[in-house]
Amino acid sequence: MSSDYYPDSDEIEIKKKSSGKIEKGVKRLILIAGFILIAQLIWVFGISPFIPFSDVEVRGFAPLNRAEILQIAGLDETSSFISTNARVIQERLSSHILVESAVVMKRFPDRLSLYLNPRKASAVAITSFDSAQIPLFIDREGVFFKTGHLDSGEIINLPVISGIEEPKLGARLPLELMSFMENINRMASSSPELLSAISEIKIEKKTWDGYELVLYPVHSSIRVRIENNLTEDILRYTLLMLNVFNNDPDKPREIDFRSGIGSYLKPTLNGGVREQSL
Repeated sequence: MSSDYYPDSDEIEIKKKSSGKIEKGVKRLILIAGFILIAQLIWVFGISPFIPFSDVEVRGFAPLNRAEILQIAGLDETSSFISTNARVIQERLSSHILVESAVVMKRFPDRLSLYLNPRKASAVAITSFDSAQIPLFIDREGVFFKTGHLDSGEIINLPVISGIEEPKLGARLPLELMSFMENINRMASSSPELLSAISEIKIEKKTWDGYELVLYPVHSSIRVRIENNLTEDILRYTLLMLNVFNNDPDKPREIDFRSGIGSYLKPTLNGGVREQSL
């Protein structure tokens, strides 16, 4: 006798019904998952970008607080990912006199970050306001960005820049003086003791084109005239040159270093002057 088993029609029918129920259950789960996925996509891409930001991160500085920064940026409680143009916001923030640079980052779907870098004083000029003399601070880009006093933590021993005609808040030094300001800013960090040895740097316009600088040392009555290329090496060398005249009763009023070699005018016995090199 054969031991093979052949299910009858009732068993086959039961298996078919069971298999059909499982298939329907799987289809139902897939359909529900699809609806959930579609709903999430609609929320993320169709709704969230239009609702107000859930998080606005602001990294500013004194004296600009969070509320002032948001006002400058033109942001309010209704601002959203879709309605906010990051480039425009960045331009608004960067245009503020106290801001050197700004970065605006949108994070999909409802986050915004604002990062502001303040202008820092590299030098100071003196200007008149209401019959009073007040300091006007200049940053490394040559921008006159602040009057009055510096905030705590900022550089205090700044070189005084003179020779500027009517310095005004918001104005900028001529383009030819940008490298000069960059060098000043660099020396303020690398060799502040050198800058502190100079009480004033006067900017003088040449007859035809360009500028030259006149340095007034703290511990000497001799001024030093150089080209518009003040560097740490040049400043160090000019200070060494001044030591030559420490005990000289006939010391000159000015040393000319524009040619790269120090020279000065020395009186002669007949009442004239002659040029002398160091």
